[in-house]
Amino acid sequence: MLKLIKQLRKKDWILVFVCLIFVILQVWLELKMPDYMSQITTLVQTEGSAMSDILYNGGFMLLCALGSLIAAIITGYFVAKIAANFSLNLRKKIFDQVESFSLQEVKKFSTSSLITRTTNDVTQIEMLVAMGMQLLLKAPITAGWAITKILNKSWQWSAMTAVAVVILLGTISVLIIMILPRFKVVQKLIDKINGLTRENLTGIRVVRAFNAEKFQEDKFDAVNHQLTDLQLNNQKKLAIMQPIMYLVMYGLTLGIYFVGAYLIVEANLPMKLTIFSDMVVFSSYAMQVIMSFLMLAVIFMIVPRASVSAKRINEILDEKIVICDPEKSQMPKEKGTIEFKNVSFRYPDAEEYLLKNINFKVEQGETVAFLGSTGSGKSTLLNLIPRFYDVTDGEVLVDGVNVKDYKAEDLYNLLGYVPQKAVLFKGTIRSNVSFGKSKKTITDDKIKEAIQVAQADEFVSKLEEGIDHKIAQGGTNVSGGQKQRLSIARAIARDPEIYLFDDSFSALDYKTDATLRKELKKYTKNATTLIVAQRIGTVMNADKIVVLEDGECVGIGTHKELLKNCEVYKQIALSQLSKEELENA
Repeated sequence: MLKLIKQLRKKDWILVFVCLIFVILQVWLELKMPDYMSQITTLVQTEGSAMSDILYNGGFMLLCALGSLIAAIITGYFVAKIAANFSLNLRKKIFDQVESFSLQEVKKFSTSSLITRTTNDVTQIEMLVAMGMQLLLKAPITAGWAITKILNKSWQWSAMTAVAVVILLGTISVLIIMILPRFKVVQKLIDKINGLTRENLTGIRVVRAFNAEKFQEDKFDAVNHQLTDLQLNNQKKLAIMQPIMYLVMYGLTLGIYFVGAYLIVEANLPMKLTIFSDMVVFSSYAMQVIMSFLMLAVIFMIVPRASVSAKRINEILDEKIVICDPEKSQMPKEKGTIEFKNVSFRYPDAEEYLLKNINFKVEQGETVAFLGSTGSGKSTLLNLIPRFYDVTDGEVLVDGVNVKDYKAEDLYNLLGYVPQKAVLFKGTIRSNVSFGKSKKTITDDKIKEAIQVAQADEFVSKLEEGIDHKIAQGGTNVSGGQKQRLSIARAIARDPEIYLFDDSFSALDYKTDATLRKELKKYTKNATTLIVAQRIGTVMNADKIVVLEDGECVGIGTHKELLKNCEVYKQIALSQLSKEELENA
């Protein structure tokens, strides 16, 4: 928790100091009121007292109350500002940290957990800062100041107040010990609920197509009931706090008056009025002491859950980034080349290698395709080039430089990447095609040209708004093929040296696929193109085809060479096209 509090900026600490001044003023004014009350009590009990004196002291009591209210409002305003700024900066730090995560770190936390930590967990910390800063500043000052004012009044009253405080602290300690472990489970269950909700929304079509609504509801209900029962149990335990507090508070007041009555009866006549006045003042100050611990109790109710949230947030902020930028990015030695040197790769949590001893080089302007059965490592191989993962052994060179020696921004500026699953963002066609940071300014003409090359013009031109057509979150208002073509257009608009297509033509029909690749070849004649594909028709015209089987390279060559020399390629080809079609290709 303290580690997160250190995230406060210098100007926020200045506001904390200002809040402290106003809290001290507020406490001084509140503790001044019992003094005036004591004087009023004495005046009322004394014969011949003037009404003007009573009103005079009463007026000061009202001024103290008003001043305390104004100080409280000012403190509340500044504390709210501090809490809002703190949560804003904390969310930004978490988001920036997650942005720097490789796929390895993202999988470690899970998407639903990262969302919960960025939203719900930050809110818990914000609540603690917003409420805690006021109460944590005010409660100790009030308690300490009030205790100094009552210590010399009566040892009996002081002893009763001390017993009341011990009972409160004991109750709070027991509840924290009981509840703290449960809050850890609560946050994990919220992660689960977010995960199930996200999964259900993502796969809503499959759920409905297979009549699985009841199955999904049962899964959700199981976790939801578990969370509800746990929260109810926690709230029942916390509910014990309030009646105990009121019992202690009113019991202390009753005790003070009971002891006071006994002291007044036993005292001589001149001392009766003094003891009565002290009793009234002491009861007011004792209530201030108890209220201080009540305020601390409110904090103690928030602290357990906030401490769990703080730990979860620190897990993200403290996570060691596996893939880091070098201090200085090396300059490319070549242009448009990619080379794999003895590359082997396995996932961090896997025992076996997925890719084994891969060697090949792609020259500028070449089109190289990767073909193989499902699970042969084609997409993984392509993902090593933009350094989504680091190789386990060997080197991946882009333009003659190891990808580890590039800063991420410099490496990505050389690449135009189209993922296997097309991703569109909420906005317009224009904002999606010109998405991200590029070496060159992407103009509207460039966007339209990229759309034409990607064969997306046939549907974009029919839209009333054209490239200003709205795209829903995730591109749910366009078809799979349209989404794929816009994703390809986004890569084309960057004019990169190297294009990476990770099975990006699978959602297109054969005619569109062929036309797109033909136009792409013309447009990118000086660029290097790497294509992962399942269709023989997509790869057969490539300058070079790399055939993978169980993570190993079993053949490299042209379509005709591989038909003669590579049995794996031949079997894949024959499974898709007839022998006559292959011979005439």
